[in-house]
Amino acid sequence: MTTATRENIMPAEWRDFWALTKPRVMSLVVFTALCGLLAAPGEIHPVIGFTAILCLAMGAGACGALNQWYEADVDAKMARTSKRPLPAGRMDREAALHFGIGLAAFSVGIMGVAVNWLSAGILAFSIFFYSVVYTIWLKPNTPQNIVIGGAAGAFPPVIGWTAVTSDVTLLPILLFAIIFLWTPPHFWSLALFMKTDYGAAGIPMLPNVSGQKVTRNQIFAYSFPMAVAAIAPFALGQAGWLYGISAIVLNLLFLGLAFNVWRNQATEASAMKPEKKLFAFSILYLFLLFGLFAFDRMLIL
Repeated sequence: MTTATRENIMPAEWRDFWALTKPRVMSLVVFTALCGLLAAPGEIHPVIGFTAILCLAMGAGACGALNQWYEADVDAKMARTSKRPLPAGRMDREAALHFGIGLAAFSVGIMGVAVNWLSAGILAFSIFFYSVVYTIWLKPNTPQNIVIGGAAGAFPPVIGWTAVTSDVTLLPILLFAIIFLWTPPHFWSLALFMKTDYGAAGIPMLPNVSGQKVTRNQIFAYSFPMAVAAIAPFALGQAGWLYGISAIVLNLLFLGLAFNVWRNQATEASAMKPEKKLFAFSILYLFLLFGLFAFDRMLIL
């Protein structure tokens, strides 16, 4: 199956452009950025804060559009992505490219002019890192694509923080580290039960290259430094007891689910349940962890 030819492409609707931005992924990006902004010391005018989050959302949308532009042929080979606008023939690839570049330029420009140029610079680098370093270079060439590429998704709370403070300190670096270390267990648990899809598309995800046992080992191994990074703000006195207790509980639950994935040596058909549970919980984990962190910081600042 290949992407539709130009002659067969139907006129794109606004829903197709919205789908290009990967709204589900964007929601997590926007939320972690908002938490970084709310947790930062100092004040920011509500309009400037809204502008910063809007620019970051547009930047995330640009990443989604450029990713789908480049991977249109790959998406057509995977059941999970075959109904996206480009492989389904609802949009021309050139339109997706122009949309992605336009969103990227507009988001960075407005961020710089309206907020500050440090935030704009980090946003520009994160868009470049996801669209070029991860999508074009890492993803099709190495099973470690998620490990290195995870940096792109870890920048939003740093951008939210710098929108308020115009500097980078230890705490936003810890927020970056949490997402960076969370990304491999999150995506590798998905890759375990989407192994066939990734194999059909020729993407060298870890389960396809190194096998399920190695992937389970890596998921469990990454969960420990992630937990350390998540509890560190409390241990260092940068967050209160509300966050501290919550972080400990959430990470114990995460480690328990990761342990179930690690010890699951059953056949592929019966091995899906632990991975799906971990994948689903990992999303909830990040929302709760960052939400509670922001709320806790607002109480103590």
